[in-house]
Amino acid sequence: MYNILVCDDERDIVSALDIYLTSDGYRVFKAYNGKEALEYIRTENIHLVLMDIMMPEMDGIQTMVKIRELSNVPVILLTAKSEDTDKVLGLMVGADDYITKPFNPVEMQARVKSQLRRYMQLGSGNDTGSKLVIGGIELDDKSKEVTLDGEKVNLTRTEYDILKLLMEHPGQVYSPNEIYEKVWKDNPYGTENTVAVHIRHLREKVEYNPAEPRYLKVVWGRGYKMEGENHD
Repeated sequence: MYNILVCDDERDIVSALDIYLTSDGYRVFKAYNGKEALEYIRTENIHLVLMDIMMPEMDGIQTMVKIRELSNVPVILLTAKSEDTDKVLGLMVGADDYITKPFNPVEMQARVKSQLRRYMQLGSGNDTGSKLVIGGIELDDKSKEVTLDGEKVNLTRTEYDILKLLMEHPGQVYSPNEIYEKVWKDNPYGTENTVAVHIRHLREKVEYNPAEPRYLKVVWGRGYKMEGENHD
């Protein structure tokens, strides 16, 4: 049984999510502010977090930063339509995805299943043990580590999966929707901005000059590609 932490200061939303998630067989922990959420992260074996951005005491962005200091657990942010800037900021500090309120229960359940599947696969040890090398970037799929010129690069799970996809197919252009489908393993729901933010953050970590990327290239009107030759 997977443990899901739901955090929102609106108790009706927490109750509704509790009903939907419990019906899918999950165990739900309920928090109503960021401080309560962090306590659960510290004391319980949480497999996924659904968290609102706008909360008292400690908002979702601040809580997201603290969570990433403690855990690599997948986090899906719950946001209002007007919170576009906060969505981007949330993704940049380590959130994996977001759902806009009022949310569609079917979409929410699909996103949760997708994130849990990816999280458990990444930690399961079912990998090829292969290394991918393009220029100064080396990705070791056995240890799940990435280095740039020998220096370790700290990536979120989503950033790692995007980089791995592009490094496995250098020169191939992937549209934002294709990246979302392959990495999130879910149908895209207006997800171009989500992918763009992750690519931007990834560039900041693996490019010498993110403004003039050497590896992660944008092909205008089409998508993204990894430039260079893959050496296994």
